[in-house]
Amino acid sequence: MRIVKVLSVLAVLMALGTVGVAAAGQVLLNAAGATFPYPMYSKWFEVYRQAHPDVQINYQSIGSGGGIRQLLDKTVDFGASDGPMTDDQLKQASVPILHFPTVLGADVPSYNLPGVSAELNFTSEALGGIFLGKITKWNDPAITSANPGVKLPSDDIVVVHRSDGSGTTYIWTDYLSKISPEWKQKVGTATSVNWPVGLGGKGNEGVAGLVQQTPDSLGYIELIYAIQNKIAYGRVKNPAGAFVKADLASVSAAAAAVSKAMPDDFRVSITNAPENKAAYPIASFTWLLIPSKFTDTTKRDAVKDFLKWMMTDGQQYCEALAYAKLPQEVVAKELKAIAKIQ
Repeated sequence: MRIVKVLSVLAVLMALGTVGVAAAGQVLLNAAGATFPYPMYSKWFEVYRQAHPDVQINYQSIGSGGGIRQLLDKTVDFGASDGPMTDDQLKQASVPILHFPTVLGADVPSYNLPGVSAELNFTSEALGGIFLGKITKWNDPAITSANPGVKLPSDDIVVVHRSDGSGTTYIWTDYLSKISPEWKQKVGTATSVNWPVGLGGKGNEGVAGLVQQTPDSLGYIELIYAIQNKIAYGRVKNPAGAFVKADLASVSAAAAAVSKAMPDDFRVSITNAPENKAAYPIASFTWLLIPSKFTDTTKRDAVKDFLKWMMTDGQQYCEALAYAKLPQEVVAKELKAIAKIQ
């Protein structure tokens, strides 16, 4: 009988687990969204927890579309996206949603081309044509002309794209819409689009895996996933006429033009940045999506403190994971914007 009573008490305590956590002074924050910055966020949440053992942040890397959906459904405390929320999405929220840039990253054209060891160059015309399904062979003149001396096969190009709602896709399609009027008209910019051609993979992890497993494939993934998985990726020609490889310097250069003129809501695109030979053209900020009002003041204070830490001390961890730090002008503006969280 005594054992039954003890088990009953344990069952009640487990059912009231969240109350127990709160009573012990613990704060649990649930978040979901972009896979693009997931390696960075994992590091931040781990380091922050070590310094603040009373705060635990659980993050689901489910893609930007999923993060926005869960935020609007109020199943998470905050979301994350590589594409800013649209005006229509913002209207669906019960309270205003604030965008906070966290780091800068890049989409890269990654490929698996057996027998080719050269680092390939891609023009905007080539990338637009490939993803429209109009350029289908690796030895198409649109590709070979940018890669003199490289013997490219006559094999079909196997295009790989995201199957889920994705900020990585938003960045890629934002770029394609800027360089291809046909893409802009037929497909457009969004976290999820009707792809003219290709195989779908879930998450950056899924696309990286498909590219690795599929000879003659070409896909787009966030830079850190190409580096971690040792997948070849090419240089991309920017509007200034230079073929640029994605790295910390070229991604930072892409943000230079907007860092001093950042809009108050931080929703900005830096793809295909003009007149900067050093700028990589498929770069972007990524954002945390924070409700402007919290009913739980303990959670609110924890979120605000994490944001301050992320924008200052947390930035020192960026470059080791191939993300570029936030420009100081952007950090200064964001620190003031934290006061909007009530």
